[in-house]
Amino acid sequence: MSIGDIFSQILIRPLFNIVVGITNLMPSHEVAISIIIVTILVRLLLLPPAIHQARHMQRNQEKMKQVKEKLATIQEQHKHDQAKKAEETMRIYREAGINPASGCLPLLIQLPILLALYRVFLLGISPETYHLLYTFVSQPETARLTFLGLQLTEPSLLLAAIAGAAQFILMRLAGAPAPAPGAQDDQSAQMMAAMQKNMRYIFPAMTVLIAARLPAALGLYWVVSTLFGIAQQYLFKKYLNVSGFPAA
Repeated sequence: MSIGDIFSQILIRPLFNIVVGITNLMPSHEVAISIIIVTILVRLLLLPPAIHQARHMQRNQEKMKQVKEKLATIQEQHKHDQAKKAEETMRIYREAGINPASGCLPLLIQLPILLALYRVFLLGISPETYHLLYTFVSQPETARLTFLGLQLTEPSLLLAAIAGAAQFILMRLAGAPAPAPGAQDDQSAQMMAAMQKNMRYIFPAMTVLIAARLPAALGLYWVVSTLFGIAQQYLFKKYLNVSGFPAA
């Protein structure tokens, strides 16, 4: 069994059956409602690792403030020796208990699930995908594939534009991660900051271009997921006091 088959059996197939099961429960069998419900349920399921990641970033930010002067000294002493500067910086990180990579684990947990959900909505509900159904999940007799006059199986420029606008708001709300103390004058840090600023516009533009070519079901998922992300980002910044949290 290939990795793709394992991914399909563990994530894609269960999510597909949940979408079909909810569609069967809807009085009007609206697929759009199932998409909205499942997207929100999955995002709620992913909240604990997201909160863990946000708190980890908060602790790292506090520790970074404590080693600000040491990092500034390293920047000055080894400004012409990048390897030595990186070595000394990592030494200070270890001594202070700062692990930049450890906060990535929750994100690695979230991504496969979100990709599987994306794949489910890309496949769609049709006789061609009924072979993915479990024996206890019945085939939908009817499936309403319209949403506010939009055909979910066809691309929708309107939903693509809304998804892009929501992504822009999310990127603006998330902001750019604060630079490492003492690295304000480092050329690579400045380049990274410039790239992050450009991404605020590149990501929304890419969202529109991609969503405009895919079935509207994907556009609806993108809109709902991004709106959830906006609410999550706002609450994280307000109650966890974390700035620059990844716009997941």
